[in-house]
Amino acid sequence: MASRVDSLLAQHTAHCIPEEPCAPASAAPSLTFSESADEQDMEEPRQIETRPRRASTRLIAQSPADIQRITGETTTQLIKRCCGGGCCLGLEAKQKGIQFESIQLPDNDAFRSLLLKIDEIPATLNNIPDLPEQTTFLQPLRRSSNAPSPTDSAVSFGTAGDLEKSMEKLGLEDLDTRIQPPSYVQPHPPHHVFPACIHNTRELTGPGAEKRTFHFDLDVTNYPEAEGVDFKVGGAIGVSAPNEESSVEEILDLLLVPRFLRDKPVLLRTTKGRWPTVWGDDQARELVTTRRDLLTWCSDIQSYPPTKPLLRILAEYATDKNERKLLMFLCAAEGQGVFCDFRTGPHVSLSQILHAFPSSKPPLDLIFSVLQPLMPRFYSLSNDPHESFLERDGKKHRLIEIAVTVHETADWQIGHRAGVGSGFFQRQALKFLEAQERGEEIDLYIPMFKGLMANPLAKQFVSDGPMLLIGAGVGIAPFRGFVQRRLKTANCANKVWVLQGIRDSLVDELYSGEWGVHEDEVKKVVQSRRGVGRYVQEEVKHQADLVWYIINSVDGRVFVCGSTRGMGEGVEKALIEVAMERGNLEREEARRFWDLKKEAGQYIAETW
Repeated sequence: MASRVDSLLAQHTAHCIPEEPCAPASAAPSLTFSESADEQDMEEPRQIETRPRRASTRLIAQSPADIQRITGETTTQLIKRCCGGGCCLGLEAKQKGIQFESIQLPDNDAFRSLLLKIDEIPATLNNIPDLPEQTTFLQPLRRSSNAPSPTDSAVSFGTAGDLEKSMEKLGLEDLDTRIQPPSYVQPHPPHHVFPACIHNTRELTGPGAEKRTFHFDLDVTNYPEAEGVDFKVGGAIGVSAPNEESSVEEILDLLLVPRFLRDKPVLLRTTKGRWPTVWGDDQARELVTTRRDLLTWCSDIQSYPPTKPLLRILAEYATDKNERKLLMFLCAAEGQGVFCDFRTGPHVSLSQILHAFPSSKPPLDLIFSVLQPLMPRFYSLSNDPHESFLERDGKKHRLIEIAVTVHETADWQIGHRAGVGSGFFQRQALKFLEAQERGEEIDLYIPMFKGLMANPLAKQFVSDGPMLLIGAGVGIAPFRGFVQRRLKTANCANKVWVLQGIRDSLVDELYSGEWGVHEDEVKKVVQSRRGVGRYVQEEVKHQADLVWYIINSVDGRVFVCGSTRGMGEGVEKALIEVAMERGNLEREEARRFWDLKKEAGQYIAETW
């Protein structure tokens, strides 16, 4: 198969660059429908694929052998016994004569929002996990007769002399953690995360858009230059977004952490792991910080589904017997079905769990031991960072630009809540715009660093050769920098084309009129609004001539950027069909064709 594909590649790339599609010498090839496209497909109503519910657990069983290894049963036995809802566990227990009991469920909105389907609970529970190991401890900085906070473990380490000796090396750093994380977070040694001042922001989407997208101009004039890595066209920056201030305050309230202790320096000791750093070594640590900084910058309180270690801790400290029994049930083998539904439903925040089981007030440092670390988010640059400068106050300022789409999920209190990263950007944008409307000057910052994980789009960017840029939603943002860079070079002006997929051209089109000269000739907008238009992957098939010309040209490249589900998978399927039609290949041969193009750096897909 490979030999046939190689021979076909040789046929299309031998001798010279293929002739460009017919077009006037001074104009780019037109983004029109392929003449060989099946017109009947356009007349028939499109079948909209239904997407399965998004699961928050990782797939661990892909074969009958996996299922038997995990459950101890064959697939036939499992299907007969369990429908997936957990109810069969109770039925099986009842058949064995195990006694069940009814308990009073918590009477609050937070618990009802969890949608737990629980009727009766076995009087005896099995395989309850042990209390998880505590790896994080908070201690007062000085020994005194005063009692420690009831929300901390206050475990003693060594003698008083040892503690005082350690204190000589430790101290709370002089850093404004309202605008940047503590230096121990440090995702890019040896520098701290840089607080980039927001020079300007605006909303790119119009009123009524399904998702809001904001544009940001960030001032990086004073960014440390000792790293040896510069900002790149199509590159990315990392952003250390904090948890929302009100959510942090709410959790501290729910755990009964006294207000006078929240910003007071405290000694943090860990026994192993990387936390509270981001990419540090797995080792024990001791440092001085505050409880608020740890909860704001270091632990994710909303992005991950609840785990059994967290529920086990809540059960241990629940003073209400019914809440304790219920939490133990979720941890036990008998509650596995309910627990699975719990994890694969809408994301549940730490605040929601604490509200649902109000009698549980575990120590804050024990909670830190089981929470996931708060990781940086990465955002692609939407401009050419080599050419973006601004004269202000008699000084030359360097700007980088990014676009951020706000992702929301259901929330039991306020209806919908935004993600950690996109929510932070939205709050900063709205503060800036409100102050601007009032005529006030306000300094707002984005804690960022140069992306350590180089964007494949930036790696494969070259200054010559034709390229086709395919993106949907905010995935189109890095292509704007590509086009700006390419259109400045005269011999490249007619060698870049963009297919932009959007929901509704009236409210969702990003950066309209901001791509540089010849925008109408190089960019085609494809909208998928119901009843009007089609998806961008369908446009790829209609542009088969252009796709085949570019991918078989010397230094020709096809870039794809956007969501994997739907757009990313659909575009890949469309590209395979283009290769089958234009290259006269079988499906597996066409798949191999694009795999070879990936290996050669000519087909680059950056999807998430």
